[in-house]
Amino acid sequence: MGSPYTAKLSNRDGGMMRWAMGTERNGVARRAVRVALVCALALELSACFRPLYGPTASGEPMAALLASVQVDDVSMAQGQERIGHYLRSELIFDLDGSGQPSTKRYRLKMQGSETVQTPIVSSQTGRAEAGTIIANVKYSLENLDGTKIISEGVATSTATYDRSVQRFASLRAARDAEIRLAKTLADQIKTRIASVLVTKP
Repeated sequence: MGSPYTAKLSNRDGGMMRWAMGTERNGVARRAVRVALVCALALELSACFRPLYGPTASGEPMAALLASVQVDDVSMAQGQERIGHYLRSELIFDLDGSGQPSTKRYRLKMQGSETVQTPIVSSQTGRAEAGTIIANVKYSLENLDGTKIISEGVATSTATYDRSVQRFASLRAARDAEIRLAKTLADQIKTRIASVLVTKP
């Protein structure tokens, strides 16, 4: 026969176990509610977004819509025409790399600027050891006759290159940086254009 003290301990332990089990069940229930809310939110959001390269609102393939964009020459300041040429070439290939003639329905106009910074200077020679090219491109996607703007914005990117005491090597490195920069800018602009065309009926 147990003592009253032992009985009190047993009752208290049983109560603690029931409290712990109840707390655990409440925790599981709260987690289940949170999971259900997250799933419901995900379903609601998925109905609001259309996959960028999935079916388009018009039913046309995205490749055909991108190929219908005519890329105009990039307007750049004097002496900066090279990066404008690289950018236009990249966009022509990215939007319509098939090489096949296609009917144009949109026109892409661009105006850009380029600056070069030299943040790293050698303490021994006093010459810049690296350069950073900063490019900003304002673009406008319009219908072919230019009477309606479909989308517009600004693409910005940077590219860094090493500068050498040899002038030819520095020029070559700067040119390579401009090519990398043009690829990045073209990718930004293409993605933004596609995100607009995919929802256009």
